[in-house]
Amino acid sequence: MAAIVLCGIALGVGAAALRRKASGGGKGGLDERSTTSSAGGGAAAYETRKAVDEYLQFHFGKDEDILPYGNGPKEALNFPARCAALCERHCAALRDFTGEGGDAVALDIGCAVGGATLEMARAFSHVLGIDYSQAFVNAAQDMKDRGTRTYNATFEGEVTKSYTATVPDDIDRTRVRFQQGDACNLSPDLAQFDAVLAANLVCRLPEPMAFFERLPSLVKPGGIAVIVSPHSWLAAWTPKGKWIGGYNGKDGKPVMTADVMSEVLGKDFDLVAREDMPFLIREHVRKFQWGCSNAMVWRRKATSA
Repeated sequence: MAAIVLCGIALGVGAAALRRKASGGGKGGLDERSTTSSAGGGAAAYETRKAVDEYLQFHFGKDEDILPYGNGPKEALNFPARCAALCERHCAALRDFTGEGGDAVALDIGCAVGGATLEMARAFSHVLGIDYSQAFVNAAQDMKDRGTRTYNATFEGEVTKSYTATVPDDIDRTRVRFQQGDACNLSPDLAQFDAVLAANLVCRLPEPMAFFERLPSLVKPGGIAVIVSPHSWLAAWTPKGKWIGGYNGKDGKPVMTADVMSEVLGKDFDLVAREDMPFLIREHVRKFQWGCSNAMVWRRKATSA
């Protein structure tokens, strides 16, 4: 994923609105490393306070708080809401007005701090969000219970500014629930869903094939699996032998993630839509990670091949 530096006018920030981080143990280590870093860290990188703060802003921050400039890639903002809208657009169960199919239910696997889970509650009667990071799940639960949570965003160096993450008032927070879980080893007790969203998850799994093998049993016939991924493979998260793309095969030809996904999922799903899905994560007020995920919508076949 590429990183860009956005240079804009100096911002006037009151001293009372800023605080200086206390120096101490772990300086320069995992606790202070941005989630936009390619230095690795594995799953532990998402258990830190910094990771929670960055993702609260990524999922719930106001546009002007994330990108306080007149220019810049504004189309990359509101990534969780756009992922949720993609699920809503393609889920046939939401267009069943007979009531015979019951309430439409959805799963957000790799939900992080719950932004897309809550956005999906606009359309789905029940949405379950699962993430491996307990810190993320705790933050998501806070957003469900309270609707707001304060977070700190890096302004420059050790200087941070406090913001408030807020769930939109028109979202029914009672429709969602969150739990900790492993996408590579999901509980066998999970029911089937009308829609399953996996946003920026696959290339952060230690065993991505285990997730894909489980996926058909999670999706109702006619339901959809929405896989959104930047295909950003790193050995710190996924051992190279487990990558499903991004490497050269034994014949020297490149093996691409989307091609492998099509081969693996094709026996149980039909690919019904594909689009680019840009996203923007703020590292500090003048440095951002811009990425463009490949969004693929797969509809579960009535019967497997």
